[in-house]
Amino acid sequence: MSGIQYTRSWKENPPFPTRQMTILACRICEPIAFMSIFPYIYYMTKDFGITKGDSEIATYAGMLLSAFTFAEFIMLIFGFAPSFPAALLARALGGLLNGNIGVLQTIVAEMVTVKEHQSRAFTVMPLVWFLGSILGSTLGGAFSRPVFGYPYLFAKRTIWERFPYLLPNLLCTVVASFDLAIGILFLEESHAEKRLRHDPGLAAGKWILSKFTPNANSKALRSETMARYGKSKGPPDPHSTLLFEPQDALDRNAWHVTPISKPTATKAFAKPVVLTIVGYSILAYHTMAFDTLLATLLSTPPPKTLEWNLPFQFVSGYGFNHKEIGFIMLVQGIYSLFATMVIFPIIVRRLSALRLFRLITLSYPVVYFSTPYFVILPGTIRLTGVYALIVWKCTFATLAYPSNAILLTDSAPSLLILGTINGVAASAASLSRALAPTASGFLFSTGLGLGYSGLAWWCTAVIAVVGAIVSLNLPDKGPNGRQ
Repeated sequence: MSGIQYTRSWKENPPFPTRQMTILACRICEPIAFMSIFPYIYYMTKDFGITKGDSEIATYAGMLLSAFTFAEFIMLIFGFAPSFPAALLARALGGLLNGNIGVLQTIVAEMVTVKEHQSRAFTVMPLVWFLGSILGSTLGGAFSRPVFGYPYLFAKRTIWERFPYLLPNLLCTVVASFDLAIGILFLEESHAEKRLRHDPGLAAGKWILSKFTPNANSKALRSETMARYGKSKGPPDPHSTLLFEPQDALDRNAWHVTPISKPTATKAFAKPVVLTIVGYSILAYHTMAFDTLLATLLSTPPPKTLEWNLPFQFVSGYGFNHKEIGFIMLVQGIYSLFATMVIFPIIVRRLSALRLFRLITLSYPVVYFSTPYFVILPGTIRLTGVYALIVWKCTFATLAYPSNAILLTDSAPSLLILGTINGVAASAASLSRALAPTASGFLFSTGLGLGYSGLAWWCTAVIAVVGAIVSLNLPDKGPNGRQ
């Protein structure tokens, strides 16, 4: 199948598409929906009364977390769930309508074709995720069980007591509806073969904007992604490909239209692409396992009697309530925003995406092996240890995910096939995230029963070792020759 590639022989590099990148923040509904249940998932599972003891709660909580990504809006149904099966189904339906990361990563890659912009562009999705995790954790921690938290506003024997986890999911539904409207009205098509199609949603959005900008002419209302290619001052980047329609009134003779063919499936999924996707899937698995295990560990009450046989046989937990966990998740999200905006751009410029990704994947096993020992710290510094662990983990995550996204884009033989590659990568990562909570929850419950709190963590460290081995086999250069 052929496409059309627009290139310029003497125009300057396109500027960074700030407006469209801002609109991509509509993805925020996904992390809000996903992270909002972490502060109360332990207590919600316990309230269903399906477990024989606290040691089994981790298994069922992991199943609820898996359901979202296994199918990866229906947050309202989740809030009304009267039983564990209903909650499991609602969570799966919510995930079914939230599998948009592959699409949005492709839009980023298609809009940002200048290598110098990559480190900035590929932090947009992590930034949105971390901002959403802040809001989601805050909603879940502050508004679950409102009858007990705000008795002067929410009376007993009302719907709020019958469904104690409804309120945060109602708020998530409002956010999802707003983001849906933003995406329909203002998000532009970026694919080289489909951007010429009429978009009634975008037309409606421009009509709405025109009502608030009465002095704007048609040129001012043109899309940013087209208008920004109309100015010329300097020579082009020889590796840059402009994937947006040139305006008829702007130097049409400076453009060369060249038919190009999509790579075959064999060429599209060459070894560098496959290895990068595998590395992404493994990264998704063990980071998801960490989030699940940490939420469970923070909720698990410490045993009344300590029967430890260090260094491996010990059982303990923090016993925090849902509001305390929500605040910890809030701090986690705030620090992740800082790390993504400040730390990642500095380090990736010095090390390159590949070297940074290898460094982080080689370090992850140390984090997971060490984590269960934080719980046995003396009581005076236990909370300090939790925040130190959060900083450690969040720094690694904010460096690893954007680096992998850059590697995946650079490994693609053509931007025309990037949507397919990102779709496969997103599906593989979702499957990994679906397996991680259930598997790690089961291992955590098994470990508690055997007297080994660290069992699930150490198994996760083994998975991370496999990911490190994969990263060492990634090629130093992609098909386009860029390092």
